[in-house]
Amino acid sequence: MTLNEATIRIKNLRLRTYIGFNDDEIKNKQDVVINAVIKYDAHQAAQSDEVENAINYKTVTKSIIRLVENNRYYLLEKLTSDILAIAAEHPWVSWAEVEVDKPHALRFSDSVSLSISCSKEPQF
Repeated sequence: MTLNEATIRIKNLRLRTYIGFNDDEIKNKQDVVINAVIKYDAHQAAQSDEVENAINYKTVTKSIIRLVENNRYYLLEKLTSDILAIAAEHPWVSWAEVEVDKPHALRFSDSVSLSISCSKEPQF
């Protein structure tokens, strides 16, 4: 059997941060909802059942939490790009995508979201 790439999905990570450039947005933290998808070759992890052969999604998530909660952003584009850099930083990652939702950003809308993806050659 030939294994395809593994997909890690971090779903609906709810955090609070300063996002936006209106006076109210600058003064008050807002909710953001983060979804990340990370693809990598998990063949060694699947064969060995050894932690060091897998990407640690808890470590990735903790890094995202630190970034979001300890910074201020004017634009969803910058916030999403910075989170994507964390999601894709492990050398085994071949592709990653991050979507950030800003609930209640627009009247009559549940949320506004922005997504960015990247691909790279995996390094082993």
